[in-house]
Amino acid sequence: MKLWVDGSSANSIGQAVKMKVSEVTADVNYQVKSRGTRAVNALRNAELRVLQGQRHGKVYKKPDTHGRASKATRALMKDYGHKLRRGQLYRASAPGEPPARRSGSLRLHWYGDVEMRDTPRGTEVLAVLESGEKYAEMLENGTSQMAPRPFVEKIKEEAMTEIKKIYSEPYT
Repeated sequence: MKLWVDGSSANSIGQAVKMKVSEVTADVNYQVKSRGTRAVNALRNAELRVLQGQRHGKVYKKPDTHGRASKATRALMKDYGHKLRRGQLYRASAPGEPPARRSGSLRLHWYGDVEMRDTPRGTEVLAVLESGEKYAEMLENGTSQMAPRPFVEKIKEEAMTEIKKIYSEPYT
């Protein structure tokens, strides 16, 4: 003799189990997406930390700057090696260092997204942080005229501890 519950009738135990499984699945999927968003935020915060601070490269005049020298520019004048009539100076990054901030565009133009894919083993979550600047790849990999200024791996390393903590939390 076999007994089974298939959930075909509206008031059966099987239907109640199906509803509960659907409810729990929806809740876990919500938590997964939330953790993906938190992981993207961790990457973004790490990116801000990696791309801040002083560098150790040469001093250059910022293009298209005019007017009186700022306090920061006056501090860099002795390292500039030229007479500065007007404009602002900045210190570039040395080869192997993360890029220096000249205009701030690289630090500001990042876009985060959480991609979720259903796989045979369950839902796969991908936390994506992408730069909107065209020159980001040239800085990362270098060009024929410039040595690389790597920053991608440093951002990942900086964020990895927090991301592991986020994904290790128990599901409720």
